[in-house]
Amino acid sequence: MCGIVGYTGKKKAIFVLLEALERLEYRGYDSSGVALLEDGKIFVEKKVGKIRELIRSLWGKQLDATLGIGHTRWATHGGVCELNAHPHTDQEGRFALVHNGIIENYRELKEFITSKGIEYKSETDTEAIVHLISLNYDGDLLRAVLKTIPKLRGAYAFAVFTAFEPGRVVGVRYGSPLVVGLGEGENFLASDIPALIPFTKNIIPLEDGEIADLTPEGVSIYDFEGNPKVKESIKIHWDIISAEKGGFKHFMLKEIFEQPRVVGDTIKGYISRDYELPFSLKEFRRILITACGTSYHA
Repeated sequence: MCGIVGYTGKKKAIFVLLEALERLEYRGYDSSGVALLEDGKIFVEKKVGKIRELIRSLWGKQLDATLGIGHTRWATHGGVCELNAHPHTDQEGRFALVHNGIIENYRELKEFITSKGIEYKSETDTEAIVHLISLNYDGDLLRAVLKTIPKLRGAYAFAVFTAFEPGRVVGVRYGSPLVVGLGEGENFLASDIPALIPFTKNIIPLEDGEIADLTPEGVSIYDFEGNPKVKESIKIHWDIISAEKGGFKHFMLKEIFEQPRVVGDTIKGYISRDYELPFSLKEFRRILITACGTSYHA
């Protein structure tokens, strides 16, 4: 599963992003990358392999940006290479985006995007999202995201920023985890709590169908219709090891109790509310499930 991190504040974003990404290494990945808003322009660095390869490639570069996003990728659409690694940018390099999940209709989105004369550079579904946001942009990033969401089919989470609005990061959750971290004069995004533990204990877990609009001064939450939502923050008392276990005694319990949510998140992208089956699932007498891997508690 991919890892997402985001930061806007006063610190050098690169150090926050790299430490947060290291806290997500346990999720598994084949490549990593960061995007920073450096002197009004988007700087992107991506590497195949461990995060230390990314760190090595950044060594000696003067990066003072205070806003950025980062990602660890586990390949789904497209092979393992720097071109397919995240973050992805639009054609003009004015928007950067990281994404977790699958966009089921990305091929038809790609056809629409290329019909506009835009070069589609990678083999990923993620690139479609950033191009659509760029096409929908009218001066407000949140509005562009709200216009883009109805075009996406699948289960996903993503974080995006634009060079046009320094200090602003927008995160979206639909079927894939995303958590907001609250700080003083700084705010954070991550796909899992362990990435936030070194920086804050105050979090807002996003629910499906929610958008977080982050600036250094504060965080606003909206639904997919653009309506504001009031959400209370939660104070967590875990250390980093406990956070990785989700508050459970050990990973086995975590994996057992996460299963209902994981199954729900997995099928959500395939469910259409516009149609009903012509039969009831209760009519089935036997269901076969095929899988690979092991289960210690089966």
